[in-house]
Amino acid sequence: MYDYTQALRRSEASRANGHEQTDVDIRGETWTILKGVFSPAHHNSSLAQLDLLEFPVGGSFLEIGSGTGLIAVNAGRAGCRTVWATDLNPAAVTNTALNAERFGVADAMTCVQSDLFASLTAAPLFDVIYWHSNNVWVPQDLEIKHIHELAYVDPGYDAHRRYFAEARNHVAPGGRVLIALSSRAARADLEALAEKEGQRLTGVRSAVVREPEGPVSYDLLEVVPLQDTAPHPIESRRGHP
Repeated sequence: MYDYTQALRRSEASRANGHEQTDVDIRGETWTILKGVFSPAHHNSSLAQLDLLEFPVGGSFLEIGSGTGLIAVNAGRAGCRTVWATDLNPAAVTNTALNAERFGVADAMTCVQSDLFASLTAAPLFDVIYWHSNNVWVPQDLEIKHIHELAYVDPGYDAHRRYFAEARNHVAPGGRVLIALSSRAARADLEALAEKEGQRLTGVRSAVVREPEGPVSYDLLEVVPLQDTAPHPIESRRGHP
């Protein structure tokens, strides 16, 4: 199993180096990052997933854990009619809204503070639900010192269990529930959790990126009901700008 202390050290370093607000270059574009928000400018995972994703053009898209808004904002830029972005961290919700304004898609965006789906009682059903999950396992009783750590780790995989149980309640007929994992995740444990909730994980696309600890696989997977074997085609456009 991946040594979760590495993830906690990355979280601490990222938070310690942050400013109250700063602008960073991401692939030749300027994005705002607020203090205490996961920075895609300093990690490969978000950009890798952006390249793997396809957005439902003309449809609706929900991102769980939006952070700076890199994925959700690009969903709006790709042509999604409706985009909702949620995050447990209130600074991340503000950050997403700031970048939606910067890139001219604020009218299509709804940014909400929420623990997974808890605050989405008024939300529509979505063509695509996506979560770049905090897929590093830590013990259930581990003391979380700062909300920023929850961008990296999930105590006891409780959030993943709830995602597998609840996501299908928010997806439109024929829609897709997606989750971004990496080779740092305890994949067998997550597959077992999904199965307990009547779901299975199927691969969509993957990319291998060299990280300080060596090659890391970033994987985009679909969460599919166990009895469902039919594909879910949606007109789409790849995630990168």
